[in-house]
Amino acid sequence: MEDQTRLEAWHKVVFGCDLETLNTLLADEVVFHTPLYLKPRRGKMAALFILSAVIDIFEEFTYHRELLQGDSWALEFSARIGKYSLKGVDLIRWNDQGQIVDFEVYIRPINGVQALGEAMYEKIKAAGMLDMIKDSSE
Repeated sequence: MEDQTRLEAWHKVVFGCDLETLNTLLADEVVFHTPLYLKPRRGKMAALFILSAVIDIFEEFTYHRELLQGDSWALEFSARIGKYSLKGVDLIRWNDQGQIVDFEVYIRPINGVQALGEAMYEKIKAAGMLDMIKDSSE
């Protein structure tokens, strides 16, 4: 799958809340590096849950720069969570089958990370997923 096709699919996920496409794009063995935990979360179920929650949490999400180089991407974004504005970068690595195998997120400033942590905790707790998210780091 070429970069433009993958980017269009990714935009469907992010801007259209297309979780079916997200499920297709994530490899079973995907490793997700969240700014909220030191250890990465492993597996499609954890990544799917985290990404779908973040898509729901972020307001006014915008990509500013999309640097695509084969299987390695860097996507700069901004968003808002309530009164907090944040900036971030998604680092995405793809396999030969056109699926995401590694997803790393960096966010600043700290109050944006804290707001994300609080909102994510509430989503995880409400979904009864605290153990799954914890277990996916081992």
